[in-house]
Amino acid sequence: MEINKITNDSEHEVIASKIEELLKKSSSNGGFNSLTKEETLLLKNLSLLVEEYEDNQLHLMPIKVPKTLIEMIRFKMYEMNIKQKQLAKLLEMSEARISELLNGKRKLNLEIAKKLHRKLNIDAKFLLDVG
Repeated sequence: MEINKITNDSEHEVIASKIEELLKKSSSNGGFNSLTKEETLLLKNLSLLVEEYEDNQLHLMPIKVPKTLIEMIRFKMYEMNIKQKQLAKLLEMSEARISELLNGKRKLNLEIAKKLHRKLNIDAKFLLDVG
């Protein structure tokens, strides 16, 4: 079974069944040592393919919808793969001010709300509702 990438749900199901088959074989025969080297390598490779596919499928793992300003900012940081220091630079704010905001020690003001809307694309209505 030579597959380099899973491209759809039906391929995912076929590969998941093969993984299940190999896992059942190993558990009924005393563990992974009962698998051949080829089967062990196949199980590893198929598992990595499934992991990659599932990581890219948003419908498989629902994401909690941010309800607070702090949750939304952290969510946007995650989406953009940035740290607080990078966020501070992006929003043209000091790291201390960002830290205060993320720790609930600083309230949202109009200046910050505008930057969050423009730079992080946070919906203005959301900012008004949580602010």
